[in-house]
Amino acid sequence: MANHKSSLKRIRQTEEHRVRNRYQHVTMRNALKKIRSTKDKADADAQMPVLFSMLDKLAKNSIIHKNKAANLKSKVHKYVASL
Repeated sequence: MANHKSSLKRIRQTEEHRVRNRYQHVTMRNALKKIRSTKDKADADAQMPVLFSMLDKLAKNSIIHKNKAANLKSKVHKYVASL
């Protein structure tokens, strides 16, 4: 167990960040599944900007890698175009 005040604070902050990052990551994965499961092009077109914004924010905050965000955006865009 940590003995210093700063160490205790760092432990608290790390746990808060871990929970927040995990929530955002799961939310992103659910949005991806929702777009990939849809068969309606209009519905997918409406969901795309929200998902792309989410991916960009996660990449900016280093929750996912920027190349992973780019790859996911590319694959989703290709899927929606094929509908």
